[in-house]
Amino acid sequence: MPAEVKKEIELEIAHVLFIDIVRYSKLSINEQRAVVDELTTIVRGSDQYQKAEAAGRLIKIPTGDGMALVFYKSPEEPAQCAVEVSRALNGNAHLQVRMGVHSGPVSGVVDVNERTNVAGVGINMAQRVMDCGDGGHILVSKHTAEDLEAYDHWRPVLHELGPCEVKHGVRVDLFNLYSDEVGNPKLPTKLQAVRTHRAHVRWAEIAAALLVLCAIIGGVFYFSRRPAQLASAVADNSIAVLPFVDMSQAKDQGYFSDGISEELLNLLSKIPQLKVAARTSSFSFKGKGVEIPEIARQLRVANVLEGSVRRSGDQLRITAQLIRAAEGFHLWSETYDRKMDDIFKIQDEIAGEVVKELKVKLLGAAPKVRTTVESAVRLHRRMLEGPPRPVQTVPPAGTPSWASRDTLAR
Repeated sequence: MPAEVKKEIELEIAHVLFIDIVRYSKLSINEQRAVVDELTTIVRGSDQYQKAEAAGRLIKIPTGDGMALVFYKSPEEPAQCAVEVSRALNGNAHLQVRMGVHSGPVSGVVDVNERTNVAGVGINMAQRVMDCGDGGHILVSKHTAEDLEAYDHWRPVLHELGPCEVKHGVRVDLFNLYSDEVGNPKLPTKLQAVRTHRAHVRWAEIAAALLVLCAIIGGVFYFSRRPAQLASAVADNSIAVLPFVDMSQAKDQGYFSDGISEELLNLLSKIPQLKVAARTSSFSFKGKGVEIPEIARQLRVANVLEGSVRRSGDQLRITAQLIRAAEGFHLWSETYDRKMDDIFKIQDEIAGEVVKELKVKLLGAAPKVRTTVESAVRLHRRMLEGPPRPVQTVPPAGTPSWASRDTLAR
């Protein structure tokens, strides 16, 4: 095989224009010959065709009812040739063509007559792009359209259509090339069917969403009618302590914030009047972003304690807040500023102050009944024992008798 032929069949990126005569198979044989000859004359007369042929960088492939032109310089060549052919056919009612443009790999093949021809994905895809159009359409693949949009004069005539399904379930993203003088601005028939189907699917999705929304609204209305019953199922003195959130910029205070929560749980669990959710249950919500009412519902508690830790240098700011889950209102909130010296001391101190406040908010002020009763018992004992006896002192030896009497009198 000659060396020049071998060079010609190497794999290259080509820019392909595929042209097809619309309703060709419905014409008589004489009419078919006539329209093919007319199309060939128009194509050969285009300036872009003649430039590429003169440069020796154009391959022509007849397809029976049309042709494929393979250019090698730039994607502008097939697009410009399509524009020139469309302009020449403007107003020609008996010769309707559709065209497709795509850039892709092609490789040469040698036929039985040892003539070089080309085949490959680039040509196949150009044909599939063309197959999506109707008479007058110049369709361009998205890949080629993006290359053309790099040139200012192509941007106004390229109009995105979206995907079109072709052979073997392949979906090709398309652009429609048209202006006031060339091309066909109408939506291709294949894409009209796709959009109609999508519209039906979209309305079905909207209807399903409305049904779900109605169900949600109905559920909210149903449960909102009995908030008192739902709240009464949970003890008012129940509480869950969530892991304190590390809001430091460096996110390096997780150990300290967890320690605060641990200390609070330890102290609260020692108060017999409180029902405290277990640590494992509370810490399971760490970092999950679940709403407070939902956490309270799952843990079956009426109150939730949450907080945050922030560090800036050696300064710490700890914020704690008590939330009534049923209403979502804050019962109490406080901020504590400390120096970062002894973390265990800080944890103990802050936890103690928080627990002291929570006891008042959840259980009320501690009554002083025990002190009152004990005072009454001591008073009753004194009444039974009678008045206190005078204390007699023995005067020192040698003290005059009058001094002793005066002392006792006093």
